Amino acid sequence: MSVIEGNVWEFGDNIDTDLIIAARYLNTSEPSELAKHAMEDADPEFVSKLKEGDVIVAGENFGCGSSREHAPIALKAAGVSAVVAKSFARIFYRNAFNMGLPIFELSEADEISEGDKIKIYLDAGKIENTTKNKKYDFTPIPPFMQELIQTGGLINHAKKEISK
Repeated sequence: MSVIEGNVWEFGDNIDTDLIIAARYLNTSEPSELAKHAMEDADPEFVSKLKEGDVIVAGENFGCGSSREHAPIALKAAGVSAVVAKSFARIFYRNAFNMGLPIFELSEADEISEGDKIKIYLDAGKIENTTKNKKYDFTPIPPFMQELIQTGGLINHAKKEISK
């Protein structure tokens, strides 16, 4: 999975974990149940419009608020292949990798619009907006973090290491 490709869904600044998955749904940690309600309070139609592999692009401070792991679980289970944002809340950043959801900081994220098609080249640290024919550089994800993504998160990675 060195390239992620998908259509863009755009969200603004300060998208908190309550917007990603509302507290009223935290009575379960079942990914398929959480997926039904991903981004519901930000866009009630999001899950019905989302196609497997689509990408969220957002502004500053994505994932701020509570430290719930449910937020990256809901996005990943709903079919979001990655999140690109100007910046991420620190706890969301770590939780996303622990859950196997790839996320990328890109200062030019606001140049990418909803409906654009993008390709993310993990190893090269590049994002290509094929709709607008623009390319952007980001700091490549360290190899260990790429392993977390490839194995589906920290728990799966640990199981793999134990079985060696």
